[in-house]
Amino acid sequence: MAVSVAVHGHGPDDHGGHDDDIIYQETRDMRLMGFVLFLVSDVVLFSSYIFAYIYLRNSIQPTWPPIVDGHQLPRLDTAFAAFNSVVLFGSGVTMHFALESWKHANKPRFNTFMWLTIFLGLGFLGGQGYEYAHAQIGGWSGNIFGASFFTLTGMHGIHVFLGVCFLFALWIQTQRGVYTEHRFFGLTAGTLYWHFVDVIWVVLFFLFYLW
Repeated sequence: MAVSVAVHGHGPDDHGGHDDDIIYQETRDMRLMGFVLFLVSDVVLFSSYIFAYIYLRNSIQPTWPPIVDGHQLPRLDTAFAAFNSVVLFGSGVTMHFALESWKHANKPRFNTFMWLTIFLGLGFLGGQGYEYAHAQIGGWSGNIFGASFFTLTGMHGIHVFLGVCFLFALWIQTQRGVYTEHRFFGLTAGTLYWHFVDVIWVVLFFLFYLW
């Protein structure tokens, strides 16, 4: 009982629950600020590579995809990438509903949407692996277009993979009673992170498939 009170801040004879709530609110705000700063640092990381790609594209060759060995490289499969994008964006929707379900203490619905998010994230990674295996644009060292594509989308893919691991760890914590419907910062952080990878993919999809 003492452990339960210390973790969740409530109990039948607990007079320090209000103080625990105040401490939780204060630490939650600080942790949220720290997590947002982490996401900002990731934005800076992606931005540096994105602007480098834009500079190289506009300064190296007038045609894009570039000409390699006398032949212009084919464009990427936009239709397939669009389908894979829908998979990823759909996972952002399911993650939103997972968090809302937890807030309303609907654990079965939360489990459903959380696992849908994880499966959709893995589906996106599978689609990305398929594209890597069939893209006829050279490798990392073949040309600027191939190097930029594999670097930026690969870095994004690593973030998606880490996000899937993060969400799975959060799901385990929910099953162990780490969070309640009033204290769930980890789930908030996981949702923010997942929306972050969605937003980054919007930029990458435009750069490599539409532009």
